[in-house]
Amino acid sequence: MSRVGKLPVQIPDGVEVKIEGNKAIVKGPKGQLEKEMHPDMDIKIEDGSIIVTRPSDKKEHRALHGLTRALLNNMVVGVTKGFEKALELNGVGYRANMQGKKLVLNVGYSHPVEMEVPEGIQIETHGNNKIVVKGIDKEKVGVVAAKIRDVRPPEPYKGKGIKYEGERIRRKVGKAGAAK
Repeated sequence: MSRVGKLPVQIPDGVEVKIEGNKAIVKGPKGQLEKEMHPDMDIKIEDGSIIVTRPSDKKEHRALHGLTRALLNNMVVGVTKGFEKALELNGVGYRANMQGKKLVLNVGYSHPVEMEVPEGIQIETHGNNKIVVKGIDKEKVGVVAAKIRDVRPPEPYKGKGIKYEGERIRRKVGKAGAAK
């Protein structure tokens, strides 16, 4: 059995879960999420928890078992607590701020980079060099944070760029003196 897949997903108070065929709908205090699950997986609600079972021990089914359970758990956690990712800007003159529904990044280019904030995501800037991406959909939060990081990924020589909070940048030694 899958170690992740066999664990039941507890449904907390204030969360409503509906399973319609292979579609899961989770409503909670922070909002509603819908996701199509793989049709081979059997999803049932029993005794205040969601139980995922697989039809066979094929390699594909074993992989989908844990994935389906993890996706359902992320949906339940998302509508109750939500998810967030923090990014840091390192570099002289690098700064970020919100202008209405746009994130404006000044990260060493000749022009400021403007990014639209997608529906269901909130972006906060703390000071000039910290960005926090929040939302109820874990996948969407990760994608938006990755797009922000891709504007100016951290470089290995001086460490300048946009990095995740707590991310370690592998530093390289610069050029050793020129031979004379």
